[in-house]
Amino acid sequence: MGLGISPGLLMLVAFFWLPWLSDVGAQSTGSARALDALLQDYAYQAFKALNKPKTGIPYDGAVPLNLTGIGISALRLRSGSLRSRGVTMYKEFEIPKGVVVTPYVERLIFVYQNLGNLSSVYYPLPGYAYLAPVLGLLPYDASNLSATNLPELHINASDKPISIKFQGVSSVPAGSVAKCVWFDLDGFPNFSNAVSGNICSTAQQGHFGIVVESNAPAPSPPPSVVPSPSGGEKGGTSKVWIIVGSVVGGLALLVLLAFLVLWLRKYKRRKKMQQMEKAAEVGEALRMTSVGNTKAPAAMVTRTQPIIENEYMP
Repeated sequence: MGLGISPGLLMLVAFFWLPWLSDVGAQSTGSARALDALLQDYAYQAFKALNKPKTGIPYDGAVPLNLTGIGISALRLRSGSLRSRGVTMYKEFEIPKGVVVTPYVERLIFVYQNLGNLSSVYYPLPGYAYLAPVLGLLPYDASNLSATNLPELHINASDKPISIKFQGVSSVPAGSVAKCVWFDLDGFPNFSNAVSGNICSTAQQGHFGIVVESNAPAPSPPPSVVPSPSGGEKGGTSKVWIIVGSVVGGLALLVLLAFLVLWLRKYKRRKKMQQMEKAAEVGEALRMTSVGNTKAPAAMVTRTQPIIENEYMP
């Protein structure tokens, strides 16, 4: 092979490295999105367990043991009914009329999430402390109740915003101001002022919470929320190793790709030479003739017979 490295070996090494690098990126950015997909599946199972689930009635779902503390529910609606009537109260969410769903679907399901004591795990917010669990409201297409990994629909409350009335909110420390935080589907936080200490509003889907700056005295936790365990030094060390592993893995992958490119170039060059040699061998063979004591190739001679154009002579 020229370089002494089998192309099969290069492919095999790249095959094992690429999934590892992809998994490292997923661990750092996709945990909350993976949770949304999982909770959508479990929320839909609440409908599948019923013989004839009704539209407009919320059904609570069950989560696996490793997600104990998270609450989910599902509410199926017609898009036309949502726009013309809204929803008086769905858990902590009051959805007014005039909400438009895009892309349009005949029926949709609102999946409700209460992340409980896992709020800061999936939606960490440095410099702030949660006064209430993070709540999620995500719409999905309801045409297939067995579907999984569905993309979220987009809602827009154009006339009046959706109101969120948080329950069990911890008291705000003296000198602090409660703020609403909205996380979009990419996990970016957006802050606004809370109304009456426990009411937030939104025009779109996403995840929502009430926070205060953490430099204020620590608020007393709500009765139903268990404080989430801290990752501490172990979590920081894990992140360092992930970064180091990503860098080393990336460099190793670049080296392998460089070897692969060099091998491909040499392979193409050799292939071209083989084609040229084959073309030369396929050419027409010349007849050999003797010239003295030496044999040499000679081409066939074809004499053109003269033809008289006009035999008439004046």
